[in-house]
Amino acid sequence: MLIRCGYDIAFNTDAKTAMVALLSVHPSRHQDLRTPQRLMASPDIPLYQFEDGFRNVATRFAIPPGGVTLSCDFVIEDSGEPDARAPDGPQIPVEDLPDAVMPFLLGSRYCETDRLMDVAWGNFAHYASARDRVDAIVDFVHNHIEFGYHYARSDKTAWNGYQERRGVCRDFAHLAVTLCRCMNIPARYCTGYLGDIGIPPVDAPMDFSAWFDVYIDGNWYTYDARHNCPRIGRILMARGRDATDVALTTAFGPANLVRFDVHTDEVQSIE
Repeated sequence: MLIRCGYDIAFNTDAKTAMVALLSVHPSRHQDLRTPQRLMASPDIPLYQFEDGFRNVATRFAIPPGGVTLSCDFVIEDSGEPDARAPDGPQIPVEDLPDAVMPFLLGSRYCETDRLMDVAWGNFAHYASARDRVDAIVDFVHNHIEFGYHYARSDKTAWNGYQERRGVCRDFAHLAVTLCRCMNIPARYCTGYLGDIGIPPVDAPMDFSAWFDVYIDGNWYTYDARHNCPRIGRILMARGRDATDVALTTAFGPANLVRFDVHTDEVQSIE
């Protein structure tokens, strides 16, 4: 299937302001691009790309006084297959896990494993396999948190989401990631495009989405605690320990968001 994705995002500033953006498709999906993916800035300003510590494509630039509009539009091919469920089997002991996945067992800015350890072991210790534990965690988080865009808050952590029982997709992901890590299952936070493809139309503005990956039986598998069902057309942009590592934009000074439009639609051709 072909999916047309993109965005139109604008900031107002009073003074020159440095910014880093994670608005590019992840390198693991570059081979699927069917048209060029090019971040455009208006006014035209220098843009510099680099690969961050999690192998995401980041873009550095300075917003001129007055502001900037960032836009992109591209077509990408997707398999149309739903998220694959992890295989069943015993959980890998921590001492046998690869070095590269160990950071995804630790607490992080939005994932306070120390505060949720008792919650995790009290609810999920009796499950025999890693897959069953992850399934139970996803079910728990999906039913525990009420979704609503008006519940969004930039400083909300997994512990806050657990206590308040309200949030947006990032809060579902943070709580699920934290509970998995508490159970010694490596988990990483992901963000990207997830359009209303293969489901009934949703009466809400399109946005970027957050989900998470877990490391089971030697591979990473995608789970989504907000939707709690396999989805199709998921396009990864960035992944890391939590939302700190994959913030869509990070401004190093005052910058007011004045426009935020995202589109993700299935199309029949590149034209």
